[in-house]
Amino acid sequence: MTQPPYTPDLDAYFARVGYAGPRAPTLAVLHALTFAHATSIPFENLDVLLDRGIDLTPATVERKLVHAGRGGYCFEQNGLLLEVLQALGFAVRPLSARVRWQRPREFTPPRTHLFLRVEIDGTSWLTDVGVGGLSLTSAIPLDDSGRELPTRHEPRRIVREGGRLFHQIRIGSDWQDVCEFTLEEMPPIDREIANWFTSRHPESHMRARLGVALATPSGRLSILNHEFTRRPTGGAPETRLIRDGAELLAMLEEYFGLSFPAGTHFGPPGSPWPR
Repeated sequence: MTQPPYTPDLDAYFARVGYAGPRAPTLAVLHALTFAHATSIPFENLDVLLDRGIDLTPATVERKLVHAGRGGYCFEQNGLLLEVLQALGFAVRPLSARVRWQRPREFTPPRTHLFLRVEIDGTSWLTDVGVGGLSLTSAIPLDDSGRELPTRHEPRRIVREGGRLFHQIRIGSDWQDVCEFTLEEMPPIDREIANWFTSRHPESHMRARLGVALATPSGRLSILNHEFTRRPTGGAPETRLIRDGAELLAMLEEYFGLSFPAGTHFGPPGSPWPR
């Protein structure tokens, strides 16, 4: 069935992310929206663990992330930002990638990540508000020289190895892979297939762990299974265990603005996160 035309509710989106600046397709606006989005809408896979499935229809994504105050993962986060940027007049294209964080090079992860390429005044920029605790808080130029690229949080760089590009992050003195990509675009049908795998396939890592993350002006907050971590920008992380399911629900609301009914359980029995 053909979906009706969709126009993003820009006023509601800007209120959700706390943005009150210009509405023009400029680099300054791209940087500002990347930061505002990444510090306002949390990354989370909770609907996957609740076995609700993930609907990528633009209007549905807007209802969830904007009007219902929820978060989401890459197809929702960057899909929403794609619609907003296009409505503002940006020349933007959706690209596909393989997430390589903490994965050895000899392992080939699936191409199940969405991020965005934006053209401004003859220069290509990348933005990605959907890669969990590694989401960009500033756009970075598509510069594969390997030079360090500053952001509002951790330094980044892009390196080329043969026909592959690697987006890397510097943690301390070490450069670590975030994503691998080739500038191949990711049309809606490819996003639907990758979204099905990510949300429904029994071997998807999104079904095997609870993950929530949000950037803040001074660092990052995250929950991974039973651990809550604060990571100040440029500082050492502080991690503590979450005692039980009640504390998990309280922390989701306090730190990430995510409200669920008392007694909500995420995932099947035996899950490694608090029950």
